[in-house]
Amino acid sequence: MPASLTLAFLPLLLPLWLFQAEPTFEIPKRNPYTSAADVERGARLFRTNCGVCHGPAGTGGRGANLAQARLRRAPDDQALFLVIRQGIPGTEMPPGWWVLDDHEMWQVAAYVRSLGRVAPEDIHGDAQAGSRLFRTAGCIGCHQVALEGGRVGPSLTGIGLRRGVSYLRAVLLDPASSLPEEFLQVEAVTADGKRITGIRLNEDTWSIQLRDLSDHLLSFWKEDLASLEKQPGRSPMPSYRGRLSDQELDHVVAYLISLK
Repeated sequence: MPASLTLAFLPLLLPLWLFQAEPTFEIPKRNPYTSAADVERGARLFRTNCGVCHGPAGTGGRGANLAQARLRRAPDDQALFLVIRQGIPGTEMPPGWWVLDDHEMWQVAAYVRSLGRVAPEDIHGDAQAGSRLFRTAGCIGCHQVALEGGRVGPSLTGIGLRRGVSYLRAVLLDPASSLPEEFLQVEAVTADGKRITGIRLNEDTWSIQLRDLSDHLLSFWKEDLASLEKQPGRSPMPSYRGRLSDQELDHVVAYLISLK
C-alpha cells in the first residue's frame, strides 16, 4: 500500500489500537506459591509493607487482625490475592500492585493464611464482667455496639474480628497511639466565647462540620468563629491506666474480643 494511503488510514486505525482492552489473566482459586520458602519470603514482605498497620505478627493495629482461621473479606485464596492487589476502597487498605509483583503478593497471601494456624492470643478476662464495665466506665456513651451507644468514637460492632488482644489493651492504655488517618480533634471558640471540642466530620475553605463530645452535629462558618484549633494526635478518649485495674482491663478486652 502506498505510504500516502497508509497515512490516510492511520486516523481510522488509531482509535481501535488505543481502546483495545488490556489482556486479562485468570486468577487461580488456590494459591500456587505455598512452599515453606514462599511463606518465609511472604513473612518478610509482610513485615516490611503490611506490618505497620496490621502489626508485625498480623494480630491487628490500624489494620485488621489477620491471625484468624477465617477472614471475612477473603474466604478463599483468590479473594485474598485480590484484596492484597486491589486494596479495599473506602478504607486505609491500599492496593499492593504498585509495590509488589504478582508472585510476591501470592507469597504474602501464603504467609497471611499461615497466621490462621497460629494459636490465638490468650484471653484472661471475663466477657460478661467486661460488658458491665464497658457501660459503667462510660465507653458506651461514645462507642456504638450494634444499635446501642454513641457515635463520637468508632463503632465497635465486630471489633473482635478486626483487632487482637494486645492491640485493644494498648489502646485502652494509650488511646492516641493508634488514631485513624482521617481522625482529627478540633476546638472551636464561637464569637460569644463558647468553647466546643469535637471530631471533624467535614471541612472546606469556608465551613467546618463536627460532632461534639455530647454527640451533637454542629456546623460553623469559619468567619463566624473567634478561633479554630486543630489538634492532631489527640483523642477525647481518656486513658484507662489507673482508672481500671489490670484484671478489669482484661475483662473489658475479653468483652471487646467477643464482639464478632
